Amino acid sequence: MAGALNGLRVLDLTSVLMGPFATQLMADMGADVIKIESPAGDTVRGIGPMRNTGMGSIFLHVNRNKRSVVLDLKKPEGLAAFFKLVETADVVVYNIRPQAMQRLGINYERLKAINPRIIYAGLYGYSEKGPYAGKPAYDDLIQGAAAVPSLMSRASGGEPRYVPLTLADRTVGLMASNAILAAVIARHQTGVGQAVEVPMFETMAQYVLGEHMAGATFEPPMGETGYPRLLVQERRPYPTRDGHLCVLIYTDRHWQKFLELIGQAQLFEQDPRFASIGARTRHINDLYRLVAQAMATQSTEVWMARLNEADIPCIPMHDVDSLLQDPHLLAVGMLQEVDHPSEGHVREIGVPVSFSGTPGLTVQKPAPRLGQHSAEVLREAGLSDADIEGLQKRGVSHT
Repeated sequence: MAGALNGLRVLDLTSVLMGPFATQLMADMGADVIKIESPAGDTVRGIGPMRNTGMGSIFLHVNRNKRSVVLDLKKPEGLAAFFKLVETADVVVYNIRPQAMQRLGINYERLKAINPRIIYAGLYGYSEKGPYAGKPAYDDLIQGAAAVPSLMSRASGGEPRYVPLTLADRTVGLMASNAILAAVIARHQTGVGQAVEVPMFETMAQYVLGEHMAGATFEPPMGETGYPRLLVQERRPYPTRDGHLCVLIYTDRHWQKFLELIGQAQLFEQDPRFASIGARTRHINDLYRLVAQAMATQSTEVWMARLNEADIPCIPMHDVDSLLQDPHLLAVGMLQEVDHPSEGHVREIGVPVSFSGTPGLTVQKPAPRLGQHSAEVLREAGLSDADIEGLQKRGVSHT
């Protein structure tokens, strides 16, 4: 069956990770995502191990279910071909700075004149309304600007560090797909499209401040910034006798049961640190240290059995290698081995969400080779074979 977004056509001018992740989410749900690349291709094609040039591992994971079209938008013929595609598109997504889009001649006013229903979504570093407008931005820079390394330092007691994930890129990608689909719904009501701005800095600031504004929420402030439970050094996977175990003892019942397990049931009634969630939060480092001391006395298997019986949330800590063998992920189809038409046998990451009525959430198209669908898509836009051959001869497009 077709996915929930079947019939939605997205022109994807994005590259690297943030934009491609946003458009992949829509492609996974059935949208026809046309990835428009320069003749050199998306730079992330060259990152990570690969069997063939331009088909790196990261590219494979964020560009599935898309079609690749090569167009040199710096040449008039390439721009003209792009405008033909705009005529039947629903969404245009880009993640270069707006000034660069203006230089290309691809701005909202021009696209709206071609197709009044177009949704023009820009993903970039900082809102055009503020003093940082136009500044370059990458994941590391935005993590730093949004205080993530500072929080890492407060939590660990060490030097500031970035989270070892493209946290900003993927968070903003999620925000962008949500905002774009909201604009699609609005268009059903109004009949016209609109421009959508999705800035990285503001998105991550919202993400961080929602938990860590804390006392600064009030004016005058009622205490320090930071959510204490997330910033203590003892908040970590606990070492057991033979590994590590992730445990979250959170509610009154959790703490009462845990203290019974370690033979200190009296603490729940007698120790004021356990009296309420507020008291526990204020003393959370002491309480987590108590948990750590207990975890070190038994094996992971023993603690898993005891905690599960007490209905206290816990799970063993994976590393990336063991995550790939997780029995739950394998059972629900999140990790599948498939044959890619050009890259051979590969492991594919599945789609995490499901729908009862439109279940077409599968990897129907593997990540494309550069320009694999150029002729196909341009033909759909009304260009003749002679037109397409001319674009190829002039280096504007290729397959």
